[in-house]
Amino acid sequence: MASPISDYALIGDGRTAAMVAVNGSIDFLCLPSFDSDACFAAMLGDQANGCWQIAPTGYVTAVERRYRGDTLILETDHTTESGRVRVTDFMPWHDGEPTVVRIVEGLSGRVEMGSLLRPRFDYGRVPPWMRPFDGGLCADAGPHQLVLHAPCQMEVENGGAHATFSVKTGKKLVFTLSYAPSFADLPKKPDAARLLRQTDKAWRDWIDRFDVPRRWGAPLKRSLLTLKALIDRRTGGLVAAPTMGLPEVPGGSMNWDYRYCWLRDATFTLTALLNAGFGEEAVRWRDWILRAIAGDPADMRIMYRIDGSRRLAEYEATWLSGHDGARPVLVGNAASNQTQLDVYGELIDSFHVGERAGVERTSRDIAVEIALIEYLEGAWDKPGADIWESRDDPGCYTYSQAMAWVGINHFVESDVMRAAAPDELIGRMRGLRAHIHQTVCERGFSTSRGHFVQRYDGEALDASLLLLPLVGFLPADDPRIVSTIAAVERELMEGGLVRRKTARGGGHDEGAFLACSCWLADCMAMQGRREEAANMLDRVIGLSNDVGLLSEEFHVPTRRLIGNMPQALTHLGVVNSALFLSRPVVQRGAA
Repeated sequence: MASPISDYALIGDGRTAAMVAVNGSIDFLCLPSFDSDACFAAMLGDQANGCWQIAPTGYVTAVERRYRGDTLILETDHTTESGRVRVTDFMPWHDGEPTVVRIVEGLSGRVEMGSLLRPRFDYGRVPPWMRPFDGGLCADAGPHQLVLHAPCQMEVENGGAHATFSVKTGKKLVFTLSYAPSFADLPKKPDAARLLRQTDKAWRDWIDRFDVPRRWGAPLKRSLLTLKALIDRRTGGLVAAPTMGLPEVPGGSMNWDYRYCWLRDATFTLTALLNAGFGEEAVRWRDWILRAIAGDPADMRIMYRIDGSRRLAEYEATWLSGHDGARPVLVGNAASNQTQLDVYGELIDSFHVGERAGVERTSRDIAVEIALIEYLEGAWDKPGADIWESRDDPGCYTYSQAMAWVGINHFVESDVMRAAAPDELIGRMRGLRAHIHQTVCERGFSTSRGHFVQRYDGEALDASLLLLPLVGFLPADDPRIVSTIAAVERELMEGGLVRRKTARGGGHDEGAFLACSCWLADCMAMQGRREEAANMLDRVIGLSNDVGLLSEEFHVPTRRLIGNMPQALTHLGVVNSALFLSRPVVQRGAA
């Protein structure tokens, strides 16, 4: 059985990422890209579905791990009765083949170690043909090839490659695993020492550009480094998470594939990167968006593959038993075909966040914004799916309709757009802006409940309503917003955290959604409740695992992180809330 979700650390190279458990096992890895087929999938089943473990063979009395400073170089110290050993794991930041480097170093005494490499391509289903060579082995299946360079003899049996070896004080042994297409030449043995220095420098040089605030400095840097690891350095796209199929309900069926780029994350991402001083990454993300959405707003998807393509057909990996038995394990994401009105407003909002931060507008994004506005004019009141991508009947969701207003409001108030767009269109949008605002306030607000509600003419409360003041739809001190925030605090709080929706089954369904708790912190700050906001942010940060990573949700009854891990939206929430509470920042929704 796979380790708990909180037991995993992330290593990555800006092209893909691996999940490393406390026990020294790499249990999830897709090669060569974030959204490629996994060659290790034990995280969604067991070791038979693919893993690479390096750990002591005997009883381990203690394990301590950390990232080496402000990097994604993972150091894990294992203590046994006979000594201590450190395993350093990283993926080199270089232009060569995607590679995992594992350095085993004796710290004291002598420790007997074991290495088990069990590749399984096609998400843990296809065993490769493995053939040893002097100094390592090659494993290939179809178009894929893994090449291991090892300092000891590997024995191939039972579908895996095994080795035992001992490490004494001061001794270092280096293992490397590189990927290449099976029709290409075997990758050469990497220079691990040089790659370690190069990778260490790359991470530190990047984060050193960040002007660290006095409060929340360490978790802010870790969240930014995590986000950097989830940005594809070739395309500029940001994946929602490097994992798939990790359950949002323990043992349940909400097991989605998050290895894709969501347009909804556009404004959150741009705001975080720009306020943290990473303008280059923000511009590349904006440019990725422009390439991905192409030419027709009516055909726009809510998510795309990392290269901007849109084929995300969903199917069940029936051969995987699921993390902690949670099935089905789904590959691809059928929600990509949903119509979600809010993403149009999110995109326009992101353009204007960049504009206020000094990002130069281009003729292309100006033309795209005009096309989006013309589409919204005819589609703003059409039913669609909600922000949470539930697969229920479409409806008019309050937050989605409000985001249509946000997009149109930005368009009308922008000097750039008033100069570029026809006067007739500007005039029509002024009238539509007022009409949408009135409609949302009338149909999205329940007089009987006394607060905004999830969908028109409904009664249910939804945490997405916390975003209404954050995007500038109404001020935080408006009585309708005050009552809505109070309702969320009264009805959607669990264990001091915010749920997306009202709990079912005594709270044993999905967990509290960590990004929503950050949104509540932002609302509190806007209401002048800064100490409460800081306490809320501290509560979220306090749920991080031992290396500072956060998943999508926290399950209060069982006190554990759940959902895909690490989750970009959660870390974006931490960054935006911490910077909002620490310094003047560019905000969403401001005209």
